[in-house]
Amino acid sequence: MQHLGGEQPGLTANPASPSYTERKGWREAWRQIKRDRFLYALAAIPLLYFVVFKYLPMVGVIIAFQDYDPFLGITDIFRLDRWVGFKHFRNFFDSIFFWNVMRNTVLISLYKLVFGFPVPIILALLINEVRIRLFQRTVQTISYLPHFFSMVVAAGIVRAMLTPQGGLLNQLVVALGGEPKAYLTDPDLFRSIIVTMDVWQHAGWNSIIFLAAMATINPEMYEAAAMDGANRFQRMWHVTLPSISFAIVIILIFRIGGMLDAGFEQILLLYSPSVYSVSDIIDTYVYRAGLIGRQYSFGAAVGLFKSVLALALMYMANKISQKLGQEGLW
Repeated sequence: MQHLGGEQPGLTANPASPSYTERKGWREAWRQIKRDRFLYALAAIPLLYFVVFKYLPMVGVIIAFQDYDPFLGITDIFRLDRWVGFKHFRNFFDSIFFWNVMRNTVLISLYKLVFGFPVPIILALLINEVRIRLFQRTVQTISYLPHFFSMVVAAGIVRAMLTPQGGLLNQLVVALGGEPKAYLTDPDLFRSIIVTMDVWQHAGWNSIIFLAAMATINPEMYEAAAMDGANRFQRMWHVTLPSISFAIVIILIFRIGGMLDAGFEQILLLYSPSVYSVSDIIDTYVYRAGLIGRQYSFGAAVGLFKSVLALALMYMANKISQKLGQEGLW
């Protein structure tokens, strides 16, 4: 029997139905993917990098709960008789090295944060105030350059400057009537050297983010402040800094989340047994115990502990920033 309206019931899509809305959403999403297919293809390469080198290796964290033997093959990680629970975590917490590596990791990271975090902001503020373009670009280039040195090269430069036999600093000390000194084997100076090297190598590069944030500031804000009688320092303090506070907070959250990464390569290339008491951090301890000592499950357990602790630090930093009125990361 034919319907009075000339159409059979149920054949006309109801725009209010969930299925129609869902199909329309899928069609719109597919249309946007086709439109931006080249951009998605460009993003696929870094996405594949993170999947292959960051997410897939996370399967390996299960060896932290096993007595894993790499010579038995990768299938050995799925054997139930290898599971030992939290044995390796307890061994780390009960180790005589636990408090030393934790103290060194926290202190070195804290020194780098306290002394290294404000320097890029100050450098960006100073560069932003320079009006001579040639001088500005020269300063930027010189400050960025150390970042492009590999850590091996940077550590070699530091060693060449501080070595007791012919080091630049020791030559200067001797010329002034002093005695040469082995600075890298002095426990009282090692942390200061590490922090100074970190600031020298990365301050210029880290200032790029803050300079980019400053480029988004409306020039009319500076003009209004100048008309109100604000000098350069006051405009910097009351206009520039508040305008880039979002970037400062986000970078600070990332730095706090990475506090337990105290600089593995840097310390590994510069430290020695004579300064283990002030330089041995979690990563160098894992390197010696896990790789050199072939305690792979123990090293994985210590690394997993560090990662969980870093995640907790980032979460707390994000919550604190939100309590202070900033947007945070999420």
